[in-house]
Amino acid sequence: MSAAKGGSGGGRRSRAGSGGASGARPGVGGAAAAAGPASGLSAPLTLGRIGMYVLLLVAGVLVALAGTLVQGAWSPGGLLLALAGTGGLFYGGVTATRTAAGVLVPGAAWLVTVFLLVSDARPEGDFLFPAALGSYLFLCGGIVVGVICATVAQMRATGATRGRVGG
Repeated sequence: MSAAKGGSGGGRRSRAGSGGASGARPGVGGAAAAAGPASGLSAPLTLGRIGMYVLLLVAGVLVALAGTLVQGAWSPGGLLLALAGTGGLFYGGVTATRTAAGVLVPGAAWLVTVFLLVSDARPEGDFLFPAALGSYLFLCGGIVVGVICATVAQMRATGATRGRVGG
C-alpha cells in the first residue's frame, strides 16, 4: 500500500510525482509550445520580413507626424482621425506580419516620435503639442490602441477563442 502511494513501486506514478520523467522533451513544453508559429520569436527572419519591419518603422514615424498635425487642426474629428490612423497602422502591422513585432515596431517608432515632438520646446515658443486635453488624449489613446492591438496579436498566437470564459 505504501509503495503505491509513494509512486516508487509497481511502475505506477502519481500525478504529482511524474516530474520530468514522463517522456516529455525538454524545451518543447511551456511557453515555447504555447507561442505557436504566429509569435515574433519563432517566425523566421527573412529578407522580406525585415523589409516589412523597415516599412512599418517608417510608417510609424509618418503616422505620428500626421496625427500630431491632424489632432490639433480639427477639434474633435482630428483626434478621432489621428487615433483611427494609429489603430489602422498597428492592426495592419499585425495582419501583414502575423507576429507581435508587427505592433511593436511601428508602436515604438510612433511612441518615440510623439515623445520627441512633445519634448521639443524651442526658444521662440513654437511647439506642435499644445498643453490641451486633445494632445494628452492623442498620446494616451495611441498607447492604449497599441496595447489593444498587441493583445489581439497575442490572443491569435495562443489560439484563444472569442467569447465568454467557460461558456
